[in-house]
Amino acid sequence: MQENKMGTMPIGKLIISMSLPMMLSMLVQALYNIVDSIFVAKICENALTAVSLAFPIQNLMISVGSGTSIGVNSLLSKYLGQKRPHDASLSAKNGIFLSLCSFVVFAAVGLIFSKLYFTVQTPDTEIIDFGSTYLFICLVFSFGIFMQLIFERLLLSTGKTVYAMISQLSGAITNIIFDPILIFGLFGFPEMGVAGAAIATVAGQHVACIVGLVLNIKCNHEISISMKGFRPDLRMIKKIYSVGVPSIIMMSIGSVMTFLMNKILLIFSSTAAAVFGVYFKLQSFIFMPIFGMNSGIVPIIAYNYGAEKKERITKTLSHCIFYAVAIMLIGAVIMQLFPKQLLALFEASENMLGIGVTALRIISLSFIFAGYCIILSSAFQALGDGIMSMTVSIIRQLVILVPSAYLLSLTGNVANVWWAFPIAELSSVTLSTIFMVRVYKNKIKKLGEKQNA
Repeated sequence: MQENKMGTMPIGKLIISMSLPMMLSMLVQALYNIVDSIFVAKICENALTAVSLAFPIQNLMISVGSGTSIGVNSLLSKYLGQKRPHDASLSAKNGIFLSLCSFVVFAAVGLIFSKLYFTVQTPDTEIIDFGSTYLFICLVFSFGIFMQLIFERLLLSTGKTVYAMISQLSGAITNIIFDPILIFGLFGFPEMGVAGAAIATVAGQHVACIVGLVLNIKCNHEISISMKGFRPDLRMIKKIYSVGVPSIIMMSIGSVMTFLMNKILLIFSSTAAAVFGVYFKLQSFIFMPIFGMNSGIVPIIAYNYGAEKKERITKTLSHCIFYAVAIMLIGAVIMQLFPKQLLALFEASENMLGIGVTALRIISLSFIFAGYCIILSSAFQALGDGIMSMTVSIIRQLVILVPSAYLLSLTGNVANVWWAFPIAELSSVTLSTIFMVRVYKNKIKKLGEKQNA
């Protein structure tokens, strides 16, 4: 019986073949996030601030959808490996059902709480009007993003990474095309401003959803997603969320951190919050390729752990740490040398440049450490120690970063607040390394001992 390529192909080539499609699609995803904010910034700075303040809720929505999809992915792949196609299809159908339920919940939140969410953050009526309009559209019409996420994950579950990439690209390109058309009223369309940006976003999500659905029906023959006669299976749902909930929590922490950081920065000015939002858009372009690489390396590590191939695990980790650190180093250099040019993409005022140049240069000092920590986090998940990834994330963002930012804000100088990021990253490096040493001793090292016994 021929062994899977994850156990035989040279590690460098294997990482590229497994990761490149997702890295490319996530790069485009990051690009459309940046382009979206660039066009919104042309309306006015308050519009950019409003979209930045909406980010935590959008991220929470994506966290719930992605976490649920990860739970489905894990269960579905396991069933396929066990030659249980009926259960694999059943897990897919329950995943689709849970995604629909998530949409209903967030649509209700959008209908009821969109304006309240902004009024508790700022008294500026223009920011409240811009933000509540944008968030209302993104939440009430969030069907597309939840279905896009589950359909893409079903394709990834059966190894069809190229099809998942096509789905993501279709949505991102649609968003990029319609952003300027709907925001500024080109080609006969009405000028819709911030509402146009939101409509372009949900339009892209719905296009990606449709493409994902078609590709699953036409090309994903390992599973059936027909909902005819479907009834929710509580046993299956519990299994999905046993994996999905930790992932949801870990990804949602970023929403809590961002919300709290915005509250701290708004004490100084709305411009400071806008700078923070711009930073997140810019850093996504640097981080996304590494997250795409993670999608490829998790199954490599997991497969070789199951096959007790210690050397392939350590080689995968060393290769990926090198790639991640190199990517983050390039990103740090760019932010150190060209902060004004990057901020100018977002129509930055003199005040915004004064705050933003310092912010980008200080925060980017943490990038090299971040690449190392991201790879170790993926290794923990692949080896069945996802709780370690979650612990590092909680401590970094909620125990170290936010309290440090608050204490530094008491100095009365917004420039000092940005130092919370390098401080938090140093704690993350320390904790990740301690956990990795423990995992190596308890799991990886023992693989070699078994083989030599």
